[in-house]
Amino acid sequence: MNRREFIKAGLTLGALGAVSRLSPAFAGLDVPAELRTAGPARAVIELWIWGGPCQLEAFDPKPDAGADINGGHGAIPTAADGVFISDYLPKLASQADKFSIIRSMTHPLRAHESATYLMQTGRLPGGGVTYPAIGALLAMLNAGKVRHGLPPYVALTTGKGRFSECGFLGDRYSPFATGGNPAAADFRVDGFTPPGGLTPEAQERRLRLAAQLDLLGEELEPSHPEFAAFDRAGTEAAAVMSGPAAAVFNLKLEPAEVRERYGMNRFGQSCLTARRLVEAGVPYVTINASGWDTHKRHFETLDRIAPEMDGAVAALLDDLHRRGLLDTTLVWWSGEFGRTPRIDRQEPWQGGRNHYSECFCAMVAGGGFAGGRVVGESDAVAGRVISRPVTPGDLLGSLYERCGINPDRSFPRNPLGLTEPILPPGNPGHRLRELYL
Repeated sequence: MNRREFIKAGLTLGALGAVSRLSPAFAGLDVPAELRTAGPARAVIELWIWGGPCQLEAFDPKPDAGADINGGHGAIPTAADGVFISDYLPKLASQADKFSIIRSMTHPLRAHESATYLMQTGRLPGGGVTYPAIGALLAMLNAGKVRHGLPPYVALTTGKGRFSECGFLGDRYSPFATGGNPAAADFRVDGFTPPGGLTPEAQERRLRLAAQLDLLGEELEPSHPEFAAFDRAGTEAAAVMSGPAAAVFNLKLEPAEVRERYGMNRFGQSCLTARRLVEAGVPYVTINASGWDTHKRHFETLDRIAPEMDGAVAALLDDLHRRGLLDTTLVWWSGEFGRTPRIDRQEPWQGGRNHYSECFCAMVAGGGFAGGRVVGESDAVAGRVISRPVTPGDLLGSLYERCGINPDRSFPRNPLGLTEPILPPGNPGHRLRELYL
């Protein structure tokens, strides 16, 4: 058995995953002084509601609008005086003192790919340059602070897939997508858990066997650079898979009661994993929740997925608060757009809602944002903004500022040598500064 055969046995699958995260290329940058602002957030959890959640069945209910608009659903009071949200979200209602709602999000795009790009970068697509998502840029600026070989930008459990989130920064700043299902009995993450279903003991035996049977190494000079790098990758990977980083993904270390409070489903356990990741020092975690593109049978779908989202996000906010992490962890909830106010009951939609970007909602919590407040107002059917419009650039600019980054300054050192500002020129006064603590 030589080195090549041993690779096929699976060990270096983990090593190759680890080397990309542990290499100097992922060491991050010193943030130029002109980029710094006084921001309290040290970590971000992005709750990306993939497909476009409906504003009416989330944070902007319209109980008096009639069944063709609200489907017979109402509004419920919350822990924040005078604030009402959808009756789909009773658990989040109890946590409303910890988050604030933006009911006046607006932009002109209704296609998933282009709207996602706009919501993540603050820029319209086109022009020959792909700009990085907020997560990629914050990962680049904070990667040097991450411990234990963890990546600075983690996606649970897949990437968005709508555009290259790293943009012109390059693949090294793409999110590390865990894959797998955190709610499964055996949640496996490539590069952090032994490959091929191996137990830690079996993994250790393979490492010892590799050292004994390293025939290829005997044929090369000890100083051969490629072999040395390969050997180093294996050593680093073994350290990662047996160290604190691997433990972050081991949800069996959590009390059963805590896991159940988040919900024993993919989204709920992803939220719990996100909390563990920010506790371990990861600066940016995104949870890409699917299933919200409800063109057909909108309410039947929400009956299934809304309770999962409600319970998980409520548990996350409460858990971060109890652990003293909410003040320094920024949580934001949004999709690429909302959905049409009027329900389409014709075939083939059977009570569906379609894409709608003229008016939708978002939510922010922690990380220097006040809770219990509402920004903006929509009309009687949540179809048009009537006060305080908020654009994707306004929202992203606020997130950057709360993370201590001045988005009106030029991009830091980058492969294209761009010197333009992180966000396109706009009106900084439109940012959500009325929510800043």
